[in-house]
Amino acid sequence: MKDYRTARIVFMGTPAFAVASLDALCKAGCTIVGVVTAPDKPAGRGLQLQPSAVKTYALENKIPLLQPIKLKDPGFLEALYRWKADLHVVVAFRMLPEVVWNRPRLGTINLHGSLLPQYRGAAPINWAIIDGNTKTGVTTFLLQHEIDTGQILRSMPIDIAPEETAGELHDKMKEIGAALLVKTVREWVEQTITPTPQAEKVDQQIPLRHAPKLTKETGQIDWQQSATTIHNLVRGLSPSPCAYTLLNEKLLKIVQSKPLPHRASLLPGAFETDGKSYLYVGCAAGALEIVSLQLEGKKKMPVTEFLKGYRFDEGQQ
Repeated sequence: MKDYRTARIVFMGTPAFAVASLDALCKAGCTIVGVVTAPDKPAGRGLQLQPSAVKTYALENKIPLLQPIKLKDPGFLEALYRWKADLHVVVAFRMLPEVVWNRPRLGTINLHGSLLPQYRGAAPINWAIIDGNTKTGVTTFLLQHEIDTGQILRSMPIDIAPEETAGELHDKMKEIGAALLVKTVREWVEQTITPTPQAEKVDQQIPLRHAPKLTKETGQIDWQQSATTIHNLVRGLSPSPCAYTLLNEKLLKIVQSKPLPHRASLLPGAFETDGKSYLYVGCAAGALEIVSLQLEGKKKMPVTEFLKGYRFDEGQQ
């Protein structure tokens, strides 16, 4: 039986979420022959070019690196093929063309932040919380033509705590996912695991939910919804990009909130505050207590700090 540590692996990923998996594979003794990540991007006030988190890790650990702009570029493909990979491993990267994912003899394994087939798409962590779920998970699967539809190798359920934010779930999931990925790579290379078609995982009693890319419209608060629904939106978009509303035609991001489902004295969008310690906003059912926020042009702050410098006009919503 083949030792998984001898398989030549090319790792593809970009953000810090992917670094946890790359690091786990390296520490497990896997042979990482190269890394593919995104080109450097301008960031910060000076718009200086910044490397991805995966690039930084690769450079620190002297792993060969490619940063293609186009994944079908002949020069990139030639350099990729020279690594002679047995397996590609993908975590939080781009959609791959078949000339990339179908090249290695063992195919390409992807780590996804949901229990597939639920929440296929770009933002599964966010949408699981926005939809008010109490459970999610991570899945390893084999890439094929349609995005996030390949045969499942392994999955691991994860509980979502009642007040957990997308940021907190992200940090927990990246470690659990990294451990699951190492286990999957070992079993797949050593041929001790059998892939399962996603169709066999479909529960006919539960509608399939999707996880499309987040847009600006995703974060806009509709005060005609319930306090619990809006609170889940805040959690699902915290710490970034944040749910938001408008205050005096300025963007007001809600970073942290608390639902008050039984408070019924406020109309949707109307506020109540003592001007120093609390700020409630009415919803269709109940009210939302704003705990921390960020007004356009200002830094993030607790509501108590915000109220020190802001005075609401009578009738303002």
